[in-house]
Amino acid sequence: MNISQTRAHHKQKAGIIVEYKNKDRLNEKVSLLGFGCMRFPTLDNGEINEEEARKMIDNAYRHGVNYFDTAYVYHDGKSEPFTGRVMDGYERSSYYLATKLPCWLIETIEDAKRIFEHQLERLHKDYLDFYLLHSLNKVDWDRMVQLGVIEYCESLKAAGRIRYLGFSFHDSYSVFEEIINYRDWDFCQIQLNYMDVDEQAGVKGYQLAEKLGIPVIVMEPVKGGSLANLPDDIAKVYKSIAPDASMASWALRWAGSFSGVRIILSGMSTPEQVSDNLKTFDHFVPLDESEQQAVETVTDMMENRVHNNCTSCRYCMPCPFGVDIPRNFGIWNLYGIYQNRGRVRFQWKNLSDDKKAKNCTQCGKCEEACPQKISIRRDLASLQAELDALQGKG
Repeated sequence: MNISQTRAHHKQKAGIIVEYKNKDRLNEKVSLLGFGCMRFPTLDNGEINEEEARKMIDNAYRHGVNYFDTAYVYHDGKSEPFTGRVMDGYERSSYYLATKLPCWLIETIEDAKRIFEHQLERLHKDYLDFYLLHSLNKVDWDRMVQLGVIEYCESLKAAGRIRYLGFSFHDSYSVFEEIINYRDWDFCQIQLNYMDVDEQAGVKGYQLAEKLGIPVIVMEPVKGGSLANLPDDIAKVYKSIAPDASMASWALRWAGSFSGVRIILSGMSTPEQVSDNLKTFDHFVPLDESEQQAVETVTDMMENRVHNNCTSCRYCMPCPFGVDIPRNFGIWNLYGIYQNRGRVRFQWKNLSDDKKAKNCTQCGKCEEACPQKISIRRDLASLQAELDALQGKG
């Protein structure tokens, strides 16, 4: 997809921070690269590898990263206290700390108040720079409005306990449009990468935020790591242009080439990922026209690898025999596009047996309802065999 507006109105300089000629409503020198604190390295017992994670944060901080994003539920609730302890080692005014209110856990306004106070305690901070309503969808948003949670958060801002109020989002564009127009938000956080331009808020949501003058924070720019490890025949498109550039750098530069994007979050899990990201963002360069074309070529190649053209419209549902047809096809197509065995194995293993394709009885009801005219019964049989076989491969 062509990027109609690049960061032409930004003054670029050495280092991670990209300064804006025209200050937006944040009016802050925030690093374009943000450190996402949801994928820290872990020990064999699942606990955060604090020694290695601390070194990663310090490396990023010493090289100019000044935005650190955590949440109440990350690492089973242990990300906030760990991140807070690490950040205690730096001058408070030298970084920006963000965390999120878990809206799905909020049933009363007292829940919101209790959790906010708990977050300040766990982070060991007197105030938060950025506070988000976490992972909003239509159901949770309506409840937040009904409970008065937005007004409560506005009171926290008025009292100086949070500096900027925004939201992160996971639902359809129409819901995004409703939420972003509800009030004059300080920022919004959306999923945006070159494979998901029409997913959730997508590029259309980005464009609406830009029109409203609301700064955008990007999450999942590398699609959970899928865009960091591309099949060899696809990766060679990028390698022919920049042999030494990582696949992740292309995804990050694509997201960073939109002028309204203020911060790009990367959930870094290894020291090598930190180093690679620092290399990408030091003297950040937006994609030029030929590089944009390369991304389009890669996108087309990957989209052509899908096994079928299921759009998850769910006209085929419910299946009389319990098969989650769109979910089965989603996992299968994910494997076709990215060839990411580890991720697909995990998703297939965690899909309940009673929802898997093997429960199909070939009744054909789904095919009668499918607007895409997919041979659902045939494809369900194929994906069950292929994904089961994948479990035993190296």
